[in-house]
Amino acid sequence: MTNKLKLKRVYDEPTGQDGTRFLVERLWPRGVSKSTLADAEWLKEVAPSSELREWFHHDPKRWNEFRRRYFAELKHHKDALSPILEAVHKGTVTLLYSSHDTEHNNAVALREFLEHSLNPKEAASCLCLM
Repeated sequence: MTNKLKLKRVYDEPTGQDGTRFLVERLWPRGVSKSTLADAEWLKEVAPSSELREWFHHDPKRWNEFRRRYFAELKHHKDALSPILEAVHKGTVTLLYSSHDTEHNNAVALREFLEHSLNPKEAASCLCLM
């Protein structure tokens, strides 16, 4: 399912391969006009809480604990994931994020959580089950 769930920085140009685009940030990205992301649905509810985002502060040393806490938040807001889950059943979905760190950000963790939700029988290396 990884090929159906893509990640992209909001600052990168959209392409025809993006499919349905969702902005998964709590705050609107700096320097990005609303018209630039007019084709994307903004799902702030699936982003980490402000408290968790501020605690994490994109510190790779906090990555595993961030994921554990974020997955716990997502489990309490599964209804907010519905637009993404519905779209991925129809085709490709691109999760848009603003972080400079392409390996340690909420979109990476969200994709991991969604992939496990879509493929619960696969062995999970993530903390989604906790």
